[in-house]
Amino acid sequence: MQQVDYLTPIGRLVITGDEEAVYSVLFEEGETLDYPVTDGLSTPLKTAYEEIDAYFQGTGKAFTFKMAPQTGTPFQREVWESLKTIPYGETGSYLQIATTINRPKAVRAVGGANGRNPFTVVLPCHRIIGASGKMVGYTGGLWRKEWLLEHEQKHKTSLAD
Repeated sequence: MQQVDYLTPIGRLVITGDEEAVYSVLFEEGETLDYPVTDGLSTPLKTAYEEIDAYFQGTGKAFTFKMAPQTGTPFQREVWESLKTIPYGETGSYLQIATTINRPKAVRAVGGANGRNPFTVVLPCHRIIGASGKMVGYTGGLWRKEWLLEHEQKHKTSLAD
């Protein structure tokens, strides 16, 4: 297993994985890079690092590296996968995700799965807001969620498909 960290404007992300795939991308406390980029970094981690860098530089919005979460129930993984349907710079709701996975009554469970997303920023749980349009929970803190949404709004038109 390898790790590399990336210092974002809103905290340090730690990317974990191996030669085959990335296992997680999570915020961790601290502003010191504990796992710097090295020559021996696996291709999936190097790609993840580069794509995360492009995202925070405002020049990229897509993540193509192979993800292999090491946690999560089948339901949680289905929710995490469905987060990809929410376009860059836009928002969705827990109900929208529940409906997307054909479980419209599982709104609370979708919220719980969202909170356990092992690929923060990459699988965009920050794009989920309350049905009323209000900001709702974000494991990394609402201030990070607000920053990410504002960042995407700022770069949305310059990154049009």
